[in-house]
Amino acid sequence: MLNPEGRVILVSGSSRGIGQAIADRLLRSGFTVSAGLRRPGAAPAHPRLTAYRYDADHDDSAREWIAGTIRDFGRIDGLVNAAGILKKTPLIDSDQAELFDAMDRMWQVNVKGPVALVRAAWPHLMACGEGRVVNVSSLSGKRIRTETVAYSMSKYALMALHHDIRRIGWPHGIRATALCPGAVNTAMHDSLDPSSRAQITQPEDLAELVDVALRLPNNASVAEILVNWQHEAMF
Repeated sequence: MLNPEGRVILVSGSSRGIGQAIADRLLRSGFTVSAGLRRPGAAPAHPRLTAYRYDADHDDSAREWIAGTIRDFGRIDGLVNAAGILKKTPLIDSDQAELFDAMDRMWQVNVKGPVALVRAAWPHLMACGEGRVVNVSSLSGKRIRTETVAYSMSKYALMALHHDIRRIGWPHGIRATALCPGAVNTAMHDSLDPSSRAQITQPEDLAELVDVALRLPNNASVAEILVNWQHEAMF
């Protein structure tokens, strides 16, 4: 396993939900966390956490975050793409303008955001020889079960990006893992009753898996981690 001490990991979407749980877990493991937030002033104080402004809606934001991290730390060892949004829009029983707007928003945040971050971080991930990328996707990027076709389309696209990262990064020591959970106890599932929220997957458990993926050596790469709180035949 790789030693986390001194390794700098970027985490997007770390102000809440899965991203926040990942950042907290990595700090406990000994990583240095560069957190990308829309409001960096709201980040908790920690000697190994530095917050930078990152907004997936602005194309220059990724480059500025990467540049700030290199300026302050001189290296980037890993990237966790945890920022994402979900808008429920049925394929047929919805207004087309509303559906297309939702598709555009989720494409920007769930797909173009990770693309911009990977491109900006790439030379630094290559330079360390043991670069790591974790893409927080979803089981909705593996199958369709609910009225969230636009969200699923964005997560399928993220999975395509993920496997291209694995392909082109392999000769340079870059290893990528996609984390694909089902329902998770975050704000995305606020509509669930309290008893259901206690039963579904917890963000802290997903954070443990990300921690492991970032520390695995180059010769023990895990391409995808599919996680669910209930049985599905595909697993």
